[in-house]
Amino acid sequence: MTRIGFLIKVKEGMIEEYKRQHEAVWPDMLDAIRRNGWHNYSLFMREDGLLFGYFETPDSLEAALRGLGAEEANTRWQEYMKDFFEAASRGSGRADENMIELQEVFHLD
Repeated sequence: MTRIGFLIKVKEGMIEEYKRQHEAVWPDMLDAIRRNGWHNYSLFMREDGLLFGYFETPDSLEAALRGLGAEEANTRWQEYMKDFFEAASRGSGRADENMIELQEVFHLD
């Protein structure tokens, strides 16, 4: 199992609404995440909107994103949520195009 950590930035004026949207993630999106091997998926956010995400997958981040990217629910979710994120130098505002993968440097087990 590969542990993936990533960063992405939520726009400061959108933080509270972003949190509200994640109180009721669409059931078909949740199913797509699970179906594509994203385990122990968690999101953590600083007050300024810097978001740290973590999940475990049998694949790489690229493979996990590719699988989820083939899902119609993900296409709709990414389009719906794209205005919440600051666009990085690559991609649009879509979260799946702006994740900055972090290198794991220690794991207790």
